[in-house]
Amino acid sequence: MSEQRETPPPPDPWKSFRGVMAGTLILEAIVVLLALPVVSVTGGGLTAASGGYLIGLAVVLILLTGVQGRPWAIWVNLAIQLVLIAGWVVSGAVGFIGLVFLGVWLLILYLRSEVKRREKRGLLPGQQPPPE
Repeated sequence: MSEQRETPPPPDPWKSFRGVMAGTLILEAIVVLLALPVVSVTGGGLTAASGGYLIGLAVVLILLTGVQGRPWAIWVNLAIQLVLIAGWVVSGAVGFIGLVFLGVWLLILYLRSEVKRREKRGLLPGQQPPPE
């Protein structure tokens, strides 16, 4: 009686990539919320408008974690950085956070293009034949 082994499906590189993007959004939401005390002691202080802007933006970032499987998600993630950079009006620190995370998302965009390029060439570890 020969026993037939089932080979597990190869790992999905996009599943882990979606996790990285969702994790980055959660981290960004935390950083935006940590800007609340900074805004409260700088400039004009924390107003209803500035507090609403920061809390609303954090909520949007958290909600975006649920759509990271969509093909357009990375472009929305990049666009939301422009909204965060516009927060320079609220506080320079908020605008700076936007610039930092814009750099992070541009790096993620580059990594996404690399994964796509390697996937097309069949160079991903999950695309390699199993050792004999």
